[in-house]
Amino acid sequence: MISVIIPHLNQPDALDICLASLEAQSLPRDWFEIIVVDNGSAVLPKDVAARHAGVRLLQETQPGPGPARNAGVAAGTGEVLAFIDADCRAHPDWLSNVWRSLHSLPTGTVLGGDVRIWQSGSTQLDAIAAYESVFAYRFKLYIERHGYSGTGNMAMLRRDFDSVGPFAGINVAEDMEWGERARRSGLRFRYVPEMIVFHPARSSLQELYIKWDRQIVHYRNMAEGTPGWRLRWIARALLVVASSAPSIITVLTSDRLHGIGDRIKAVAVMCAVRFHRAATMLSLLRNRRAVAWNR
Repeated sequence: MISVIIPHLNQPDALDICLASLEAQSLPRDWFEIIVVDNGSAVLPKDVAARHAGVRLLQETQPGPGPARNAGVAAGTGEVLAFIDADCRAHPDWLSNVWRSLHSLPTGTVLGGDVRIWQSGSTQLDAIAAYESVFAYRFKLYIERHGYSGTGNMAMLRRDFDSVGPFAGINVAEDMEWGERARRSGLRFRYVPEMIVFHPARSSLQELYIKWDRQIVHYRNMAEGTPGWRLRWIARALLVVASSAPSIITVLTSDRLHGIGDRIKAVAVMCAVRFHRAATMLSLLRNRRAVAWNR
């Protein structure tokens, strides 16, 4: 049995699409359970859950996707845990590849998959989608260079999760923090490109900025109190701006974009985002900021 765990906050339409994609899995339906954990929505998505057979809807009052996922883990019965976000849709073979990979790789392996920007039909990419196709969800980079997987597409054996412990709360980047503890406990992360989920592109630069603002606050909270953190924080902000130059090469050589028009749009948005990130980092040198998820 696989326990599929989905944290949710104020995204009923996206959740409906996510659940429909899980109903379309090539893995037999009686091989997995679906647990949605609402984290304080204005309207509890009872109607959405009711439209999809066998979905369990729970509530977690402690804010943050980490605590919501922890509640799903506690309620689940599967020996395998698979995490996906409410605004994602799973490839039909997502769970089949989770099952196959976990049972073919060494014990103590945590899986992270590929997150792609959803494209419907032949719709041309707008500037935001072009940028996000290259930079939004770089799970291969996270796993192979930084040693953790994003929680929007991650799977493991329950006993391995239990050996590490629950996800942290909203004030830290729970995927990075959990990954660090997992590595210390002896687990290994493996990128599985066939383990695919899709995420819609954000609709505006402002939405991109909000996403980065939340992550930057997480990084600041984690850095604060370490020796010389302010000087290192300033250096990181300057490095973010400087990284725009080599990232242009990344855009020009990416196999996720086709045509010079999409590449130019991606470069323009990338530069705007990098300058916003650096400015936000510098603005947080003196004051902490509260973290809110799914704004």
